[in-house]
Amino acid sequence: MDSLSELLNLLTDADKKLFRQFLRSKNTRSDVKNLQLLKLIETDDISALEKLYKPGQNRDAYHALRKRLHDNLLLFLSKKTFESNHSDSYEALRLLVVGRFLLENDVIKIAFKCLEKAEQLAEHLELFNLINELLLLKLQYAHLPGAENLDALTARLLDNQAQMQREARLNMAYAFLRQQLQEIHLKGKVVNLTTLMLTTIRKYQVSRQDLMTYKAIYQILFIANEYAAIQHNYGLIERYIKRTDLFMQSNTDTKQSYVFHHISILYFMANFHLRQKSFTKSVPLLQEMMSLMTTDGRYYSLFYLRYQLLSALNLFFTGFSDDAVALLNKSISEVKHRSKLEDVEDLRVCLAMFLAMVGDRTSLKQMALLTRSDAWYEKKMGMLWTIRKNLMEILIQAQFSNIELSMSRLNSFRRRYKKYLLKTSEERVLKFLALVEKYLLKPDVVFEKPYKNAVLNLLNKPENSDIFTLSFIAWLIALWEKTTAYEVVLAIIQDNKYAE
Repeated sequence: MDSLSELLNLLTDADKKLFRQFLRSKNTRSDVKNLQLLKLIETDDISALEKLYKPGQNRDAYHALRKRLHDNLLLFLSKKTFESNHSDSYEALRLLVVGRFLLENDVIKIAFKCLEKAEQLAEHLELFNLINELLLLKLQYAHLPGAENLDALTARLLDNQAQMQREARLNMAYAFLRQQLQEIHLKGKVVNLTTLMLTTIRKYQVSRQDLMTYKAIYQILFIANEYAAIQHNYGLIERYIKRTDLFMQSNTDTKQSYVFHHISILYFMANFHLRQKSFTKSVPLLQEMMSLMTTDGRYYSLFYLRYQLLSALNLFFTGFSDDAVALLNKSISEVKHRSKLEDVEDLRVCLAMFLAMVGDRTSLKQMALLTRSDAWYEKKMGMLWTIRKNLMEILIQAQFSNIELSMSRLNSFRRRYKKYLLKTSEERVLKFLALVEKYLLKPDVVFEKPYKNAVLNLLNKPENSDIFTLSFIAWLIALWEKTTAYEVVLAIIQDNKYAE
């Protein structure tokens, strides 16, 4: 998809109508073709060039037209965002712009009032860059009557710049850690998370006090959560969860500037406890998460599908499979135009897993709805998500007796991911795949003791304690138990059955 189409996809039908009006107001000539081009792009007409220009006409004119439409669309989006956003951060920015205009036009008293209100809002939201702009503007006009004391302004500016430096160090450390995660994820780099964290903190001179904020805790938990997902072992980050829990207990401040980070922290903690099978700890965190989400429509829209996903997983792995399936179906039916595709695909693949584990053939239809290429999923959802999705498809096809298709998917999977799995020290996935292949080639092998022992041995490895990994193992156990994978995984989680 080209950039122009991507931008147009951000508009609702009402927005598109307003954009057409915006273009008409800018068109000073009757032969401008921007509205025609817009219509052709909306209808996905591949012969746009031929319809706009006669054969032989300069092709550059077409690209110039697209460029102008692209620029006008960006201008429209910027104005629309600025005008329609009523958040305090935008209000502070508006007051700064108005205050500067008034000062330039000698309306001094009202100008300083605007700047004072803007600074209060910016301080409340901890917008240090904006505060810096406000204080520099106040200093520029500190000679005017009614201006603040110069020494007080200077002290506030220096203090704010120190805050900016602290935030910059945190952001640099976070960016470095994100880069290291990519090295771990894509190149199989072996690191110890705690050592990496300490080294990074020293490298960027981040103090202990700097880490005691909602934003810093959020950034640490984001890195820790990604690391645990890559390692398939959430026990590795337990110490960070405990520290976060202590921080949350001692910090009850719920300023608006913290809401996004606060909700995100609750999400990471709920996910950790879910993956560790501590469902009684996960559910209250989700309830707290929802109470914060309902305070602001923006956050409700942003987190709703993720909240629904974790809620459904908690229901499913505590024995309420019907409720979990109903919740996911409801969530998918409520998907909006602007819902993140990643969140929607997460819901779909999870629904396919739920249905397959209870033996419902409609899981095949759900898998068929995951139509994007592996390359797309690798880029958008990550390598591990894509690998898990492909393993699921192999198992589901085998479960419903599509043996040849399952074998074909298995061979394709091995060709595409074997080198990556070996490079990232994930041989266990290949070993699991070998067990699946044995079943596909000789179904009765599942009743042989060596095969059973090989599968059951997987349960006793600490790195396989994650609920999703247990679900894959349960699929194989269900073959000789002649029951559903769901009944097996519940027995593993609730009764510790099958473990030595």
